[in-house]
Amino acid sequence: MATDKSDISGWLVRPANGYLWAALVVLLGVLAVHAVRVTSDGGMDNAIVVDGARTWLAGGAPYDDPHFLYLPSAVLAAAPQALLPRSVLDVLVPPAVTAALVLGWVCALRLHRVPLRSRLAVLGLLGLVAGFAPFGQLVRLGNWTVTAALALPLCLLLASRGRWVAAGAVVGVAVALKPLLAPMALLFLFARRWRALAVLVLVPSVASASAALLLPDPMGFFTRTLPFLLYGDDPFVRLYEASPAAVLPRLGVPEEPAGLLALLAAAAGVVCAYRRWRGPGPVPLRLAETSAGLMLSVFLVSRPSYNHYLLVVLPLLLAGLPYAGAVARRPWFWLALVPQLPGVTWPWLESGRRRAFKDAVTLCGLAATVGWHCVRGAREPDGPREAPGERRPAVESA
Repeated sequence: MATDKSDISGWLVRPANGYLWAALVVLLGVLAVHAVRVTSDGGMDNAIVVDGARTWLAGGAPYDDPHFLYLPSAVLAAAPQALLPRSVLDVLVPPAVTAALVLGWVCALRLHRVPLRSRLAVLGLLGLVAGFAPFGQLVRLGNWTVTAALALPLCLLLASRGRWVAAGAVVGVAVALKPLLAPMALLFLFARRWRALAVLVLVPSVASASAALLLPDPMGFFTRTLPFLLYGDDPFVRLYEASPAAVLPRLGVPEEPAGLLALLAAAAGVVCAYRRWRGPGPVPLRLAETSAGLMLSVFLVSRPSYNHYLLVVLPLLLAGLPYAGAVARRPWFWLALVPQLPGVTWPWLESGRRRAFKDAVTLCGLAATVGWHCVRGAREPDGPREAPGERRPAVESA
């Protein structure tokens, strides 16, 4: 990592002033308090999971709700919330989501060996909170995507230190709560970490199978949820989906060609991610960019695919900014984020239900930028390539 005075990295890794930290704390507090005031049940998306748990506790089947798109293990995980009064959830969930996002950012910084007192630590999080609209949306919705936003950087931090089995367990737990990180199995496949891959698969499988036995409809996920994800048509949900498979039909492209195009783009993204894993550069950077390439590729084809999914990969890429060869130093990375600036009204997209067009531009722009970066390869500014699991010394702050 370049940290000399002639490079921006040197400025980024030096300690931040107190007023920047004060501004960050105030901004995070304002965001959480606002979410507490405007949400119920901790947010609309959290309410879906909690209502599923309440239905189960009342003797019903959670999968009767077509919007319950989680594994059976999530029902048990949400049960403690279902026992709490709704007014308590209103107060607890938004700060908890905010704290989880902050912890995810901390893990991303530690993955790249960036000091937690650095300017990048505070300015990067300030940028996410104030300059990236999905951050506030995720806090208000209380969506369980936050589990993946915390689990992925924690997984990669463990993997960078050689603790691959623990990393697999972290991803497995996250998948048991929400299957968003299931594509990360490919990273363990690329790295040939078979024991860790086995743990990743077994944790959600055992948890879901055990939980399913307690449900009145044990096969509901396979008989109801999977068909809905593959073939369902929900007019409300489709308005907010950002994947090309959902957006192109709204522009007049037939569904079959749109789905095929998205699938081909996703396959190309996976190939690019594999090239990045096999390419040069420091291990933390390769871990972050390979994982981002895999997840963005899946977001191109997954149904549903929302803009707050980007918070799973964006902190990982942003925290790598001090590396001279990082994708976050490419101008197209920043241009792709422009549609997500809060408070900007785009012509013909004023309606919230047309937001998916902006989200699709950001998703496709980021996927293309990361894919091209993976193929082209990153420069190797820090000496010889490390073997997976080697620890790099922490960056010293001036």
